[in-house]
Amino acid sequence: MLNKLLFKNQDKKQLGIAIIGAFMGITFLVTSIHYLIKLNEFGKGSDILGPNTVIVQKKVSNSSSLNLTKTDFTEREIEKIKREAFIKDVKPVISNNFDISFETADPMVPRFRTDVFIQTVDPTFLDVTPANWKWKEGDEFVPIILPREFLVMLNTFMSASNIPQISDDLAKDIQFKFALKDTIKKEYVNARIIGFTNEVSSILVPESFMEYGNKKFTTGAEMKITQLMISGKENEFGLVEELLKAKGLESKNAQMVVGRLKSVIGTLLLVVLGISVIAVFVSGLVFIQYMQLLISHNAYEVRTLLRIGFDPNVVSNSFFYYFVKIFGIVGFLGLSIFFIFKYFLDKMFESGGLILDKQPSLMALVALIFTYVLFSVSSYSTAKKGIYKQL
Repeated sequence: MLNKLLFKNQDKKQLGIAIIGAFMGITFLVTSIHYLIKLNEFGKGSDILGPNTVIVQKKVSNSSSLNLTKTDFTEREIEKIKREAFIKDVKPVISNNFDISFETADPMVPRFRTDVFIQTVDPTFLDVTPANWKWKEGDEFVPIILPREFLVMLNTFMSASNIPQISDDLAKDIQFKFALKDTIKKEYVNARIIGFTNEVSSILVPESFMEYGNKKFTTGAEMKITQLMISGKENEFGLVEELLKAKGLESKNAQMVVGRLKSVIGTLLLVVLGISVIAVFVSGLVFIQYMQLLISHNAYEVRTLLRIGFDPNVVSNSFFYYFVKIFGIVGFLGLSIFFIFKYFLDKMFESGGLILDKQPSLMALVALIFTYVLFSVSSYSTAKKGIYKQL
């Protein structure tokens, strides 16, 4: 009865505008949050390097080949790069200053040996558990991160030897060993693969193992920093790329393409997110304003109901339930359209080579629930104040 009395003969143009705005705002809000999170997660787990991280070195020119210019980095150059506002951190990549070879040491795998180049980077740049990335003299094995191209080379060798090729998981169970040597002595140290990377061409080892080898088996040559690990801030990778060009630095093209793609799409999604938040906020205000207008237009009916004995809470709850029901329906429709958008967007990203996790983002759903709760609280407060003013 109350709904018929209070809401039947009302001009619903303003309500329709609010519904359309809220519907579009909620749809794009959930969509942008979902893809922002999935984009930031892209690549995690598939590579051992942390997000937005690149390994750079100076470009080799003719003058470098003639020793007229240097290709190594000084402490001053490193500090200057680190001071840039869009750079999170910069650390040198340390290389071995001793002779070392790498070979299989597993009775189930044929012998494979090669001289190698090993490096170590600050563990904060790696997506590994700290407990798994440590070594001290006397430990059972050295944990290593292997370049995926090295595994491809090993599988090529296995195939040529008529032996079944190995997967990533199986490779982690194979026993390997390093042979460290100088002109006088030689030492074997067991090694075990804990991860792979597409971005580094050398075998990565813990810093403590590198210090051990460089101290005990050094060739005496001067230690030089020829590569840096640079971590850029989210959505500012374009600035990192400009810095590299300005300073004559280069990185693997794959790293730059992925970083640039994530930065551009991330910026676009942030713009959409901002517009969505504004749309939802304005729509919420229009809903609240429309509620106040309804209460004002029905002032006579409301006062009459209160005078004949209706509880003010019952009357205010009629307005409250009416609007939260509408907003709830709009939210449900917006969420439904999001899943339709998601199906086509996932296909589009996949065809473009950006394969994202297809599970709905929990944070996007939490944002929708938070929006609904915030609107409900505002509606309840507005309805209460409007009705009690008529007493």
